[in-house]
Amino acid sequence: MFRFLVRRVTGAMVILLIISAITFWLFYAVPRDPAMMSCGKNCTPENLAQIRENLGIDKPIPVQYWLWLVGIFVGRDYAGYEFCNAPCFGYSFANREPVFGTIMDRLPTTLSLAFGAAVVFLILGIGAGMLAALKQGQFLDKFASSTSLLGSSLQIYFVGYIAMFFFVAQLGWLDQPQYTPLTENPAAWFSGLLLPWLVLAIIFTANYTRMTRSQLVEQLSEDYVRTARAKGLSRSNVFFRFAWRGAMGPIVTVFGIDLGTLIGGAIITESTFSLQGIGRLAVASVDQSDLPMLLGVTLLAAGAIVFLNIIVDAVYALIDPRIRLA
Repeated sequence: MFRFLVRRVTGAMVILLIISAITFWLFYAVPRDPAMMSCGKNCTPENLAQIRENLGIDKPIPVQYWLWLVGIFVGRDYAGYEFCNAPCFGYSFANREPVFGTIMDRLPTTLSLAFGAAVVFLILGIGAGMLAALKQGQFLDKFASSTSLLGSSLQIYFVGYIAMFFFVAQLGWLDQPQYTPLTENPAAWFSGLLLPWLVLAIIFTANYTRMTRSQLVEQLSEDYVRTARAKGLSRSNVFFRFAWRGAMGPIVTVFGIDLGTLIGGAIITESTFSLQGIGRLAVASVDQSDLPMLLGVTLLAAGAIVFLNIIVDAVYALIDPRIRLA
């Protein structure tokens, strides 16, 4: 198992290095004048000259990338700004703040939103899918399938505004969505994010209901499941010991991708509920043409997906030991 994880981690580091090189090239080689883009709308000749010096525009792209990469591990000095301590992913010339520090300030909001919504849609989606598979062809199965189809066709910004109008403004059942640090006030943290969790979970719950049902129905028709039934094992034992374990693979894979995407920034959800997370930061970086910040957010999203893929591989290895030999 240890060697399996070492291989996966090594491969992930290589992938992240390739992604960072390609992303850096796209952001700093393709634009005609990346310094002008990073300088912002109220750019002065002095600021522009300083940004050109800090970005090393006069140097070849591989040298610029090497200086940026070294800054991640040892820090980097920017003229006219404070020393950027490691890990230094650059300096936001629009906000005059280190990229890494700004991302870390926004990350708790996005993590709270992502993991909270994941708990909701996993419980509801997998639970509904299991019931639909157990009651295959019956009313409960048809109801769950129809409801999931309806839920997957809804849009977060549409459901979010309607939910805030009824449950917050009219009925007063839920608090106005906002982020409060968990360590400061757990109750306020929970109540302020409950509505975004529920709205974000609607789309994912529908997808996981259909996926769980289809995987379990397929597994229940396999020969080894029928053999277990023929040997006299109880229905619940066959369902959870054999069918459920066989159906976990695709669910774990999709969950890893979905969670990585959410950590990279739930842009629509954060914009709908005015949550200052990574998604809102990415939108603001695009509006301000803040290339260093946008590069940092992009690499964070890529890193989250790659890291969660390693977790998925580890879970796969626990479910099926044969995968460790791959």
